[in-house]
Parts: sequence; structure tokens; C-alpha cells
Amino acid sequence: MGLVTRRVRAPLNNMIRGGPAASHAGVGQRMYTRLASSKAFGGSFGVGAAAVAAGAAAGTLLSTKRPCSNTARCDTTASSSTTSADKIKVALCQLEVGSDKQQNIKKAKQAIEDAADKGAELICLPECWNCPYGNSFFPEYAEEVPNSGASAASSTSPSSMMLLEVARAKGVYICGGTIPERQGTKIYNTCICVGPTGQVLGKHRKVHLFDIDIPGKITFRESDTLTAGDQATVFDTKWGKIGVGVCYDIRFPELSMLMRERGCKVLLYPGAFNTTTGPKHWELLQRGRAVDTQSFVCTISPSRLPGFSYQAWGHSTVVSPWGEVLATTGHEPATVHAELNLAQVEEFRSGVPISKQKRHDMYRLEQPSKTPGPVACFAIGLSVGAAGVAALLKSRL
Repeated sequence: MGLVTRRVRAPLNNMIRGGPAASHAGVGQRMYTRLASSKAFGGSFGVGAAAVAAGAAAGTLLSTKRPCSNTARCDTTASSSTTSADKIKVALCQLEVGSDKQQNIKKAKQAIEDAADKGAELICLPECWNCPYGNSFFPEYAEEVPNSGASAASSTSPSSMMLLEVARAKGVYICGGTIPERQGTKIYNTCICVGPTGQVLGKHRKVHLFDIDIPGKITFRESDTLTAGDQATVFDTKWGKIGVGVCYDIRFPELSMLMRERGCKVLLYPGAFNTTTGPKHWELLQRGRAVDTQSFVCTISPSRLPGFSYQAWGHSTVVSPWGEVLATTGHEPATVHAELNLAQVEEFRSGVPISKQKRHDMYRLEQPSKTPGPVACFAIGLSVGAAGVAALLKSRL
């Protein structure tokens, strides 16, 4: 157990000290994080019951690699004492995506049906599965995407319509990868999550846009075409809550920790990492987010397809809460099967109780108000008193 414990602590320490997976900042930083000094929170607020109540009122959230063949199953069950309600049979469909949209939809439907027939209960598609990945393709292939609880029409939302129909026909949950979504003049990189009765349970618009420039290797700016989302996404299932991020979102540990605070034990990341950053960071980031949140992490990539300027890394993967790679594949078309034993999440969280050991007198994770400003600050101040108002206003300036 000592060796395992050290293996878990090392990534955690790396994140705290600003290792590779913790070094990124951007739009997400203003969306859901804030560091406060010990003096401001400990001295002025007192960190007592009133401060905790105020935080809640303000919406503060405190709180062996085994490659798989194309249709192989990888049994990740560690204990036979758990019930079926504690286990999720997942399938990650690593699809080959070409320029024919209807053919892409047909391939995705077939992959979902095949995975369901093999016993999968939660089936996941990759980022950009109905079109090639690229700024020139996003506007051409974009379609309307229904919101949670809404229906879809085949004429305006053929990709979403297929997901709703096959989920209902097979009685499975689907994390629908992403497709380009058109809303008015804006285009988003959007994932919908669908329940077994064919209802939309959640909708995630990629929060962190992929804008990078590595001289001599890769330059890409999603922001040239896409608009960023502004919400963390969690959806309900019969196993509990599941969180969703998209590709570049995985580089921001704050988002994954926010989803953990909302009750998630499983995080899904459809993503199309490239052949420059993929070999260096794809697995590293998955293991980091798994250990950060003490959750299962599943990543779903398209396969590679020669002839396109952007080549996906592939390697769709399942990682345990301990940061172990449980199931993965190469870069060819494949479906990765695994069983997630949710009892392992509680085991790890109980044995290494980091959620109870956080220093809220030094830092905290929060989701700010949609309209932050003096009114929001004053509402909090009513609960914490004059000293709290002064300290909070000072920290906001």
C-alpha cells in the first residue's frame, strides 16, 4: 500500500507546485476560481458558520496499461462484493471521421449499436465525430443542437436526432461526443448527453478554446471560428452524477474539481488531441485529473485518417481514480470496453480524504455569479458583517 500511496501523492504534489497539467490559465480562471489570502478569509471573515453560509448563498463551491483490440473488453473490476448499481459498463467509440457527414452519422450509429449489443450501458463518442476537425469544416457541418429536455428535428439536427433515437432504441446512456453547433451567428463545439428514454440530460459547450502556437510544430486557433461555452456540465444517471468536458478543457484542473464538488465520480472528455501534444500530455492529463478528483476519467478520441491536415492522436483511454490506465487502444478505429467499479472511488476518497483536508483559510474553489459586482458583494456581506464586507470589497477590486 505504501508504494501505491506514494504513486498517488506524487501527481497531487505536482499539481499543487504547478506541474505541467496545472500550469495553464485563461478564460477558465475567471470563470470558476479565486485565491484568497489567509488574512482576508481567516482574519476578516473568521471562517465561521456565518461565512460558510454566505459562501453557500453566493454559489461558492468549497469544497498497468492494457491495450484493447478493436472490440476487446477490459475487465476493470477489483471487487466482487459490490452490486451492479455500483458498476458501469462503458464503451468508448474511437471513430474514423471523413468528409461525408451522412456516412459519419451512419458509422457512429453502427458503433453505438454494436457497443450496446456487447453490453455497454454508457457509450461515448469522440470530439467532432460528424465532421473533420478544422476551422474550415466547423461552419459547413454545424447544425442546431437541442437543450436539456428538448427534442430534435431530423431536418435541422440530424446528428442529435440519431443520438436520441438510438439511445431510446437500445436503452442506453450516450455521451454524444461533440459536433459543431450553430446558434444564430455563433458556432460552438458542443456535446449532448442522452438518457435511455431518448431525452437530452445535459449539454456542454467547450469552455476552453484550443488556441496554441508551438513554432515549427502546430498552430491552431479555435477562437477564429468557435465561441466558448461558459458553464460546467454535470448530468444525472442511475449511477449518480457524471461530468463532461471537451478536449482542451482537460488541461484545467479547476473545472474537473468543480465537477467533483458537484458530486461526480466519473468524468468524460471527448477530445481530439494532436500528434504533437498527444504523446506528451494526453495520458498524463487524464491520470492527473483522475487523481485530482479521485474519479474515473474516460477520454474519447477520433481515430487518425490520412489526407487531412489535422491528425488526431487517438488512444481513447479509461483511467482509474488511482491514476492507473485500465483500458486503452492505439490510433486506429476501435471500441474500448471497460467496467467502472464505483466502489473504488469511495475507497480512495475515504483512504485519502483530501476533500476534508483542504485549506479553505488559504484558498477555495467557487463558481462566480453570472453578474458579479457590488450587488453580489453586498448580498454576501449581509451574512458576514461589516468586516466581511470590507475585506470582500477589497479583494474584488
